[in-house]
Amino acid sequence: MDKKLLFVASTRAHICHFHLPYLRQFKEDGWVVHGACGGDDGEIPCCDHVLHLPLRKRMFALGNFRATHLLKKQILQEKYTSIIVHTSLAAFFTRLAILGMKHRPKVINMVHGYLFDERTPLLKRSILLAAEKLTASVTDLLITMNCCDTEIAKRYKLGTVIETVPGLGVDFSALELHRTGNPAQLRRTLDFKKDDFVLIYPAEFSNRKMQHILLRAMTVLPESTVLVLPGTGQCLAACQKLAQKLGIVHRVRFPGYVEDIAPWYEMANAAVSSSRSEGLPFSMMEAMWFGLPVVASDVKGHTDLIVDKKTGLLYPCGDWVACAEQIRRLTEDPKLVGEFSKSVVEYVRQYDLNCVQPQVMALYRTATCKKETDPYLP
Repeated sequence: MDKKLLFVASTRAHICHFHLPYLRQFKEDGWVVHGACGGDDGEIPCCDHVLHLPLRKRMFALGNFRATHLLKKQILQEKYTSIIVHTSLAAFFTRLAILGMKHRPKVINMVHGYLFDERTPLLKRSILLAAEKLTASVTDLLITMNCCDTEIAKRYKLGTVIETVPGLGVDFSALELHRTGNPAQLRRTLDFKKDDFVLIYPAEFSNRKMQHILLRAMTVLPESTVLVLPGTGQCLAACQKLAQKLGIVHRVRFPGYVEDIAPWYEMANAAVSSSRSEGLPFSMMEAMWFGLPVVASDVKGHTDLIVDKKTGLLYPCGDWVACAEQIRRLTEDPKLVGEFSKSVVEYVRQYDLNCVQPQVMALYRTATCKKETDPYLP
């Protein structure tokens, strides 16, 4: 029987942005690779077939249960050897489709950040945790990427085997190819002054990312501090209106989705994040590669990257005054910025794709092997 893999995520963009090196490696290892995802109907490189799913972000949306039906039909028809699931929504509804199957594939769930922790309201936390507990019995290998999620997974036994990796790895070499060596040019295009202190936060505009905290922080920061918020999403219009209301629209740029992010990091002085929770944020690691100190909310994922006060500054999540105070420390202390800039570049090397991919592939290969002694056998 062919080695046949189904790779599932909530959106096609997620797979294309984060997982192509792994799909390519499976193809090189002789696997037939299928993809399943929501989002647009485009193709996925290195996938022999793509199943498009009607996934919706709302947990109990009808489309998600239709996706479960489609997945179950596909899994029974194709008789996959293994299934690797990513992103909370896709991971739950895929494993829901597998529950009760007599002869099921091995299932690997890579957690990109549980959408709950001890600070999550009790009802929401209970529902999301119950979903993970329900599908734990069909999770042969669970892979986490931050300390908090590892602790949650182990405490509630959310997988047969639980392992931790340093994310998926960032292809820093691709970023290097797009350095311009002329950051002043983009600054001029954005109508920034030479001495402006540029903050950057590339992220989807969503309730979880909480860009409104940064906008409010800007109201008590010097006029020479400016903010760039690349990205799109459901909260973009609300943030643009808030910037107008707060009287800071002339100091904030909303460039939309940016395909080539390297020049934007190159022209910035620091990176910021206001997120409510993370797995292990790519954007923060990319910013560090460009020598940017980071000011970020004190949440999981961030605390795994900002360590020993050598790579950045933390502030209580949701506290825009404290956020502004930490940013002000950077704007008023060039020496501190220089110290951070030197240490972050050295620190973030461990998250390079060339270092991380062998670690992740070793777990994937062990979990997908066919030996009877394999500890991941259901």
